[in-house]
Amino acid sequence: MKRLDVALGQRSYPIVIGRGAIGEAGAVVSRSARRAVVVTNAVVAAHHLPALRASLDAAGLAHDVVLLPDGESHKNWATLHDLLTRLLELKVDRTTPIVALGGGVVGDVAGFAAAIYQRGIPCVQVPTTLLAQVDSSVGGKTAVNHPLGKNMIGAFHQPSAVLVDTACLATLPARELAAGLAEVVKYGAIRDAAFFGWLERSMAALLARDDEALSHAIHESCRIKAEIVAADERETGERALLNFGHTFGHAIETATGYGTWLHGEAVGTGMMLAARLSERVCGLEAGARSRVESLVAAAGLPTVPPKLAPDRWLDLMGRDKKVERGRMRFVLLERVGHAVIRADVDEAALASVLAA
Repeated sequence: MKRLDVALGQRSYPIVIGRGAIGEAGAVVSRSARRAVVVTNAVVAAHHLPALRASLDAAGLAHDVVLLPDGESHKNWATLHDLLTRLLELKVDRTTPIVALGGGVVGDVAGFAAAIYQRGIPCVQVPTTLLAQVDSSVGGKTAVNHPLGKNMIGAFHQPSAVLVDTACLATLPARELAAGLAEVVKYGAIRDAAFFGWLERSMAALLARDDEALSHAIHESCRIKAEIVAADERETGERALLNFGHTFGHAIETATGYGTWLHGEAVGTGMMLAARLSERVCGLEAGARSRVESLVAAAGLPTVPPKLAPDRWLDLMGRDKKVERGRMRFVLLERVGHAVIRADVDEAALASVLAA
């Protein structure tokens, strides 16, 4: 097992990475509780719930299981309401942690419920998709979607631990694996040129699910995110860099209907658009822009955005969480491994990217 720590003072927590990490759940939960509520969905439960329950049983922990509907289209108020109702029916108190077993939808909805139920209860994240393992389970962002915008209703609520079991990736569909690789590419692009170069050399191994390559990619992604979150927990500055490709990507998801494009697919295409805008606005070298585009394509991600009218793009991006005082802010690259936040993007440059 590898371990990282998200350094947030009293809210610090470990990220445990390795095969069999689900087996650590009982020991983690039993340190502060005698009961738990597992939140998952039927698809994930069929593969991974027995191992989690065995760990909780071995630690002498009573536990209930709540199943959520599967898919991004269910990451909404109705699902959140149903989960909160179930917690009330189970008479969950403030000492009872939620154990979120699943991908980003399960983690976000369960985490949001933990943030607001009785004004906050503990949450242990056990992510089972690559995207959740490298991104959404770490950092305490929780939310549900709204028809007018993705992740617009939520709260910051740090987990008490993140358990990343790399064995879960063996059952992950190829499309979901590629979607997770988009977030991995993001970390190299914004923060670590050497890691980006390693990804260029190792993409075939990652797609083949080589355990050593996946473990390294997850560790480095979580390391970078943990550093950024520790420096800017509430996204008042540097943490916004983690949204590279997301301004375009969230617009794609909202426009096409949640779940039509996977989040990572939309982010991958969004990074390509952001790289093209970076070339026009920040002077990103054409070779660097080409490297971003080539790595996105090598990961098996879509390379052509949906056909949206420029006004539709602008309307959707205008609701982005990075908008300040009515001005859109974009995460752009000055070079591979170094991102900046720019609010002075020329309208003509943006229009040319959208038109192309």
